Amino acid sequence: MAAIEIKDKAGKKVGSHDLSAALTSINASHTTIHRTVVAEEANSRQGTQSAKTRSETRGGGRKPYKQKKTGNARQGTIRAPHYAHGGMALAVKPRDYSKKVNKQEKRAAILSALAMHFEAGNVTVVDKIAFGSPKTKDAIAFLTALGLADTRRVLVILTEVDDVMTKSFRNLKTVELRTAPASVKKGEEGPKTQAFSTRDVLVAHKVVIVKDALSRIEEVWAK
Repeated sequence: MAAIEIKDKAGKKVGSHDLSAALTSINASHTTIHRTVVAEEANSRQGTQSAKTRSETRGGGRKPYKQKKTGNARQGTIRAPHYAHGGMALAVKPRDYSKKVNKQEKRAAILSALAMHFEAGNVTVVDKIAFGSPKTKDAIAFLTALGLADTRRVLVILTEVDDVMTKSFRNLKTVELRTAPASVKKGEEGPKTQAFSTRDVLVAHKVVIVKDALSRIEEVWAK
């Protein structure tokens, strides 16, 4: 069982954590990971786009000119698709873009993505992140202490949604703030979270995880 250092917000080692086997082995194929990411992006689409066809466009209720002897091609309405301000041919309509992915595949994909970062040494585990008040400079100081101030994409995973953390990090374009999956029993309503996805892990260059959030990930996903 591999172990990883636990640091405080000043970047000093304060302990270690034995990683679950699911976080140190890559069990998902590239196809599974790709299918999971495609499904995540498709499920985030609203699908509310709508354009008008020629029958829905206002106007064009009469024939623009007579059928014959004008030298022009015959036309029945000025709202046909080839006219300016006409209806759209094959107009898009509201639809559901969602895709389904097997739960085991989804968990294998996200754990494998995390395992890649653990194997590459891109993960930093901290005992806790706590700021007295929402301040961007405190967030910058935290990243600087961990040596991540110049990293282009940093994924910070908290245990649960925290307004102080959200307001402190939201002005940093290079940081994505997410939470660990909620541990909810069947029939219960879970808390509102922004649990990280497979795509969040794959696009990140470095990952920062709070110790309790790591334990939650192992409890919920790495059983």
